[in-house]
Amino acid sequence: MTMRAFSLEGKVAVVTGALGLLGRHHCEALSEAGANVVVCDLDGEKSQNLAQKLPVESMGAGMDVTAPGSIRTVLDQVLFKFGHVDVLINNAAINDMFETPALAAERSKFESYPLEMWQKLLDVNVTGVYLCSQIIGTQMAKQKKGSIINIASTYGIVAPDQSLYCSPEGQQLFYKSPAYPTTKGAVIAFTRFLAAYWGREGVRVNALSPGGVENGQERYFIAKYASKTPVGRMARPVDYKGAVVFLASDASSYMTGANMVVDGGWTVW
Repeated sequence: MTMRAFSLEGKVAVVTGALGLLGRHHCEALSEAGANVVVCDLDGEKSQNLAQKLPVESMGAGMDVTAPGSIRTVLDQVLFKFGHVDVLINNAAINDMFETPALAAERSKFESYPLEMWQKLLDVNVTGVYLCSQIIGTQMAKQKKGSIINIASTYGIVAPDQSLYCSPEGQQLFYKSPAYPTTKGAVIAFTRFLAAYWGREGVRVNALSPGGVENGQERYFIAKYASKTPVGRMARPVDYKGAVVFLASDASSYMTGANMVVDGGWTVW
């Protein structure tokens, strides 16, 4: 009985930002648990290619989370193919990218951080979560059942440690900008709002706050990050698969408005 509660067989799960490092693993986890996965990212063709590799029948779709018409089109396609939608993972997000490494430290400083970058992160990381939840979540509310999982971050809970971004020689290579932590904090607050708003409609809304994922960073960065976690390492992408299945499934049926922190203990200190 307990293990059956984790099954996603017969459920349809939409994942935004599905082609990213964690997005791919979210899709795999949901499919391995039995769900029909809707793989969504800006590149529709690559999304379809990933969907075809999943073990349970799935579909891929191009989606711009900042464009309401794009989201509605995908929802229509999902309802036409599967007839319902049960899970939404708001995973799409962007981080700061600086084209010129030599200027990264100056441009990422709060005092000189560009307004256009601030606005871009707000548009994708916050407004994108809002729009997908509004459009797809409304369908769940009509069905009287659904689970929304908003991917937040430890940086939505605690401030960035800027010393992580220093070279071994002590040079500040860049700063973690104000925009990313602000947007992830907003995602957590929005999660609580939506959980309270849709609780009586059968729609559960929770956040998942992952810690840093090892992904080809410099060795000194990996070592510094690992030294700040009780478990002594950065996350692997697969470390979040269990949490995703739990939040998507009936195993977490009495859980809403929570922020599930999976960070190797980063935020305990």
